[in-house]
Amino acid sequence: MQHLLQDMVVANLFAFLLVFMRLGMAMMVMPGIGDSFVNMQTRLMFALAMSFVLTPFMAMFLPTMPGTGIGLAFLLMSEAFIGLFIGTSMRILLTALDMAGAIVSIQAGFSNAMIFNPVLATPGTITGGLYSLLGVTLLFVTDLDHNMLASVVESYKTFPADGRMPDMGSFSAAIAKVVTMTFRIGIQMSAPFLVVGTLIQLGFGLLGRLMPQLQVFFLAMPLQIFLSLIILAMTLSVCMLYWLDAFQGLLSQSLIH
Repeated sequence: MQHLLQDMVVANLFAFLLVFMRLGMAMMVMPGIGDSFVNMQTRLMFALAMSFVLTPFMAMFLPTMPGTGIGLAFLLMSEAFIGLFIGTSMRILLTALDMAGAIVSIQAGFSNAMIFNPVLATPGTITGGLYSLLGVTLLFVTDLDHNMLASVVESYKTFPADGRMPDMGSFSAAIAKVVTMTFRIGIQMSAPFLVVGTLIQLGFGLLGRLMPQLQVFFLAMPLQIFLSLIILAMTLSVCMLYWLDAFQGLLSQSLIH
């Protein structure tokens, strides 16, 4: 009886540790929960609580405990790597907002005004910080944070916990796919500002050639800022909805086929 209870305790602790390795690593870097303004103790306690709740439901996807320490180490390393990959994919797509904001700041003339972006924990532009904070807020308002956690649970169907290290070529291709998607979304979100900014520069460049004595810079800058603010007010909601749709699509699809 004593050996039976001991085996049950060891098996449950092993299952809890496996779930915590994948879920905890994903939560350390995923948007919102893994941001720098959330302290490390809060993230750790939340990951432990979620792992404790999910362990009984994930028992069917978990292997038996390896008989050797090397096998256990490889199993834990593979689970941590898979969790890091899932969280990093979400984090990379979040940078599309900062990239779009940087392009908007350049076109609007705000690029010299730098602020601290709490989402990325790096200095950034004003509009980049606005987009990033608004994106994280919308993730929680629209309950996409539930989908982020659910994607980690669903990952056991795509990436079984079998202790084998994943194919690095497939993972590299998946990361490249997310990076490509990020650049595409960032450019598409800032496309109206690129078009208007280019037209303003061409127009005032032509005006400067026709009237060399005209102070083009002092005339172009106020107009550029004014038009950029109008376009920002008109396109902000549409751009954020477009990014949310792309983020939800990333959570619902399998990156590695």
